[in-house]
Amino acid sequence: MIADCTTPDSRILVFDSGLGGLTVFAPILAGRPDADLTYVADDAFFPYGALADRALIVRVVSLMEELVATLRPDLVVIACNTASTLVLAPLRERFPDLPFVGTVPAIKPAALASRSKLITVLATPGTVARDYTRALIHEFAVDCEVTLVGSARLAGLAEQALRGEAVLDADIAEEIAPGFVERGARRTDQIVLACTHFPLLAERLAALSPWPVAFVDPAPAIARRVDALLGPAGPVRKAGASPAIFTRGGEAPAALQKALLRLGLTFSSPPTFAR
Repeated sequence: MIADCTTPDSRILVFDSGLGGLTVFAPILAGRPDADLTYVADDAFFPYGALADRALIVRVVSLMEELVATLRPDLVVIACNTASTLVLAPLRERFPDLPFVGTVPAIKPAALASRSKLITVLATPGTVARDYTRALIHEFAVDCEVTLVGSARLAGLAEQALRGEAVLDADIAEEIAPGFVERGARRTDQIVLACTHFPLLAERLAALSPWPVAFVDPAPAIARRVDALLGPAGPVRKAGASPAIFTRGGEAPAALQKALLRLGLTFSSPPTFAR
């Protein structure tokens, strides 16, 4: 039923386990001034990488059932690599008439752009462990040496930074260091940011890199995919911030509320079903 999405005021739901999906939300909002967007962070279960596969599938599908019933989106973006590698197929089976856009490691463009043919996939441990990730490497990066780095801490550090908490440079540097590989005169020149949280630290990642690399962010490609499914943008929607719903509830720190406002979002209390 994708044709229904071409009407003005399409409703888009951007979903993540936490704040990482904000890096995907921003380019979608910029490219779809006609759409009504809602951001949902399932921070009550953050990080998703800590959940067993079956538990993650059950959680996301059951939560999505209630989100779809309540928000009635025309399109859903799963702005989480860990969730996308597991739940897209179950979600599409459960909602066959609702388009879902997933987030997968941008291995293909990194391999094509690499001159040294040394690339790194910087992800959460769950994404690194997925057969899906290895299949992408086999399909698109057979001519590259690919280093897989599963950072257990970087997503949490990104959340802390956006919430206004202090994050040490040394902690970030420790997490990214294994991704920088030298083979004689060759060095890693492309690092795939295979977690939507990681671009939240983009400036610090660049500053803490031992040599310049291209950090590959999938967000622009996701926004283009949304455009392809929705068709041409309609009239500009009415002004006003979009709601950001956090399943844990409570009050958002002042620094986070300011960050949300800069992205066109306002903190919203979660519905009771989301907790």
